[in-house]
Amino acid sequence: MANIAKMRNIGISAHIDSGKTTLSERILFYCKKIHAIHEVKGKDGVGATMDSMELERERGITIASAATNVCWKDHEINLIDTPGHVDFTIEVERALRVLDGAILVLCSVGGVQSQSITVDRQLKRYKVPRLAFVNKCDRSGANPFRVKNQLREKLGHNAVMVQIPIGLEEKLEGVVDLVTMKAFYFDGKDGDVREDEIPADLQGQAKEMRDEMLDAVSMFSDELAEAYLEGKETVQQIKDAIRKGTLALELTPVFVGSAYKNKGIQKLLDGVIDYLPNPTEVPYEAHDMGKNGDTFPIKADNNQPLVALAFKLEDGQYGQLTYIRIYQGSMKKGSEVYNSRSGKTFKVGRLIRMHSNSMEDISEASCGDIVALFGIDCASGDTFCDSSLNVTMTKMYVPEPVISLAIKPKDKKSEDNISKALNRFTKEDPTFKTYVDPESNETIIRGMGELHLDVYIERMRREYKVELEIGMPQVAYRETITQPAHFDYTHKKQTGGAGQFGRVAGTMEPNPEKDYEFVDKIKGGVIPNEYIPSCDKGFKSCLHKGKVIGFPIVGVRLSIDDGNFHPVDSSDIAFQQAAIGGFWQAFEKAKPEILEPIMKVSIEGPVEFQGNILGSVNQRRGVIISTTEESNFTRVDSEVPLSEMFGYSTVLRSLTQGKAEFTMEFLKYGKVPSSIAEELKKEFQEKKNQAKKGK
Repeated sequence: MANIAKMRNIGISAHIDSGKTTLSERILFYCKKIHAIHEVKGKDGVGATMDSMELERERGITIASAATNVCWKDHEINLIDTPGHVDFTIEVERALRVLDGAILVLCSVGGVQSQSITVDRQLKRYKVPRLAFVNKCDRSGANPFRVKNQLREKLGHNAVMVQIPIGLEEKLEGVVDLVTMKAFYFDGKDGDVREDEIPADLQGQAKEMRDEMLDAVSMFSDELAEAYLEGKETVQQIKDAIRKGTLALELTPVFVGSAYKNKGIQKLLDGVIDYLPNPTEVPYEAHDMGKNGDTFPIKADNNQPLVALAFKLEDGQYGQLTYIRIYQGSMKKGSEVYNSRSGKTFKVGRLIRMHSNSMEDISEASCGDIVALFGIDCASGDTFCDSSLNVTMTKMYVPEPVISLAIKPKDKKSEDNISKALNRFTKEDPTFKTYVDPESNETIIRGMGELHLDVYIERMRREYKVELEIGMPQVAYRETITQPAHFDYTHKKQTGGAGQFGRVAGTMEPNPEKDYEFVDKIKGGVIPNEYIPSCDKGFKSCLHKGKVIGFPIVGVRLSIDDGNFHPVDSSDIAFQQAAIGGFWQAFEKAKPEILEPIMKVSIEGPVEFQGNILGSVNQRRGVIISTTEESNFTRVDSEVPLSEMFGYSTVLRSLTQGKAEFTMEFLKYGKVPSSIAEELKKEFQEKKNQAKKGK
């Protein structure tokens, strides 16, 4: 059993290419988990330890979050390396859901970039205390002080430097620790730490920055504030105050260094132990399923009944692997555990500690541990508990997919394997969805972006030997209405014996606040109470597929204020049918229109290509929100319809000699211009006609 006060569960999150995986590799090396350092792109044919998937090594990006367990100065650290691409946002969401603290990595040249803002929003959603690490201080144009100011301005952090660099760009040698007022150099190719006095030319700056730090952190400790005024502050007092501010989410200590050049990592690890919480310092709660879902606090104590959360599933060569975080109690091999969602009890067969893709069997896991179970049937987000409890932890936020592709197997063998692959991927990744289109009979896959679907198609080819034909990418359009319309519909059917009769009347109106709302304004029992839910059910059944281009309908409020019933012929079905008839009667009159997903697109590149970048956004019906220029670098923030963004990465590369990059994420739904709406309607009509001919 580990000492819970000496345990840290941390994640590394950041914008794409800020050096998260490179940093993880160094942490593994300094904690003696690996004996040699390998680079991300795998130039030596090995690739980074945490990027265990072949695809990750080839592309030099992280696709799936990987977990490992290391020790630093007799503290146990569970570490999760997360992807930066917004397409794999669910990987970041679920990692943050189970972490107690995080390292927010920022590039000392790029600073706070678009994806840093997204990641920071996720950290705030789960109230995760964080340290900031300004990486790549060896690059030309590095300026960690500017990055600290951006943390304050753009992310609203109370960012405080606890270190300053000794030299910058190619002259980076080490860091000055402002808490202990010592200089630390990192020598040799492995970056061995050497402590020294602060160089004379940096003493003035160090003193000034230390005063700035003490000013900010003494807010969290009266004891430190008094000692500081008398000039008697101790290192321990400063550390305690920084820790208090960080845990309260009111302070972000800023560390500096270069993961690639092995500088500053050991001091960052000290910071993780000094300033990030252990599992007992983070308040967690669960919902009691037996008592109206009331919440109650969970205690990080090994002697309490077990509460654990399954946060990630992976289908490996030996069966399903379920990653779990234990919040309360402990778990032993062979013990009985209850799944509160399915209501089933299962026996713990194999209990495993993960190190990227290799594993180590253990017989017991204690409170605060992140471990994995083999061969149990469950879903992502399930709560496991002791049979004496019936509780569930809060679920994580899962964004809706915005892009879809039609896929078709090329041969019989691929056809058999495709369903295996799709079953596995949909179970592992809640943002990856699949269904069969009833009209065209095509298999459709949906995801968060082109890269997301691209990776899954590639994985089907490699892991399941599936050869596919791929259709055009399809945008997740929506239909809505623009004006109120009245309906009055009677459903009558007489076929011998009891008939069907129901009449509903009311109004359909636009509702920008909600996707769907039902209002019951029936007075005097003109429709009996038991048939009101039938009307609601009938309306809801129409929302799945609109009549304009066959996409879901959103933003409608339906109120019923009149109707009739028959004492014998009225029934649940009759009123459902009447509501369906009324819905379509009003929908035609309510001037329906098509909505499309608008993406928030952020493009970064050298200033010389700014004109090309702006031109490419304008050509794509984009609206430019802001442009910022910093040290020969430009950033263009814009809103562009998703349908115009397909293949944009190739276009952007050729416009900027491969020097610019972009990220995009879903922002909102907006109206489709009438010329494009006409084309979409025409396509939909042709599809319908073809489907009729096929039948």
